[in-house]
Amino acid sequence: MTRRPARCVLAADVGGTKTALALARAEGAWPGIVSEHVYSSQDHPSLEAVIAEFLSRADARAHARDIAAACACIAGPVERDRATTTNLDWTIDADSLAARFGIAAVELMNDFAAVAVGIGRLEADDLETLQTGRALEHGARAVIGAGTGLGVALMSWTGGDYAVHASEGGHADFAPVDELQDGLLQYLRREHGRVSYERVLSGAGLASIFEYLSTREAPSGEIREALKNAEDAAAVVSTFGLERRDPVAVRALDLFATVYGAFAGNVALTVLARGGIYIAGGIAPKIAGKLKDGTLVRAFTSKGRFSALLSTFPVKLVMNPKVGLYGALHLARRLAQPTVHPARRRGAR
Repeated sequence: MTRRPARCVLAADVGGTKTALALARAEGAWPGIVSEHVYSSQDHPSLEAVIAEFLSRADARAHARDIAAACACIAGPVERDRATTTNLDWTIDADSLAARFGIAAVELMNDFAAVAVGIGRLEADDLETLQTGRALEHGARAVIGAGTGLGVALMSWTGGDYAVHASEGGHADFAPVDELQDGLLQYLRREHGRVSYERVLSGAGLASIFEYLSTREAPSGEIREALKNAEDAAAVVSTFGLERRDPVAVRALDLFATVYGAFAGNVALTVLARGGIYIAGGIAPKIAGKLKDGTLVRAFTSKGRFSALLSTFPVKLVMNPKVGLYGALHLARRLAQPTVHPARRRGAR
């Protein structure tokens, strides 16, 4: 007699550059992952195409017909079970996913809302402390993170757990704080017109900072040569900056970390994040050495009359790149439970 595979859930973390997928057991020990893989988003026409390719893998195929629920976190706003990605030409619809793959319960959510949920599933060594502060029990929290774009989510205590609030705060207007940043705003405005924080705090933003600083000081021939055929200019700039192989790259990382800290401070003041602010996203772990040298925290607390207050807010660096996927996985497992409200379930197989 052939034994039927245990029920599983599907989680997807959809970003402008990469899409991570995981199949995990619907119940039992966390996280219970039976198959996972990361795909290039740009190489696929839709999320459905990525999921279909994933479920055809040998280690996923046996579970493809036993998916009880799915959750996809999307880099962009979600409205009425539909989402259009901000930095990717995909439109994602929960009903279409349910019908295509025969999944009874499907939910879409903002990617940084999923990161906020996922933080609760991390181990202590997945976090680095940038500022200890004095955390207020059940105080509001905020999560930000730069990658392909700039994500933001907020968390408020409801009496039994934290409620997560999605945000598009990364698209707020960039606010320079000194002459160097004034020049950066003018430089970016010539190319983009309106300049949001995401134009600065992202992979493309780091490359733009380097280009701007290169108009003020000539970079080395070594980095110019490395950038000629580079697919990821930000990775080149960060490598040269961290290794101190080019003075312009060093200053680019310094300016990036400064603006990152100032933006984190703005968000922390907006929600009074006495429970802590978490720096996540794809870039942070890669430049952790720079973010931990005090540059970010100095900018975070540089808020005039409110500097003393901000010095009491804990600031944590999220080092685990799977935090968004973990958030989606946690929510998918909740969706798979029979107590979930029927309105959140679609037609059963």
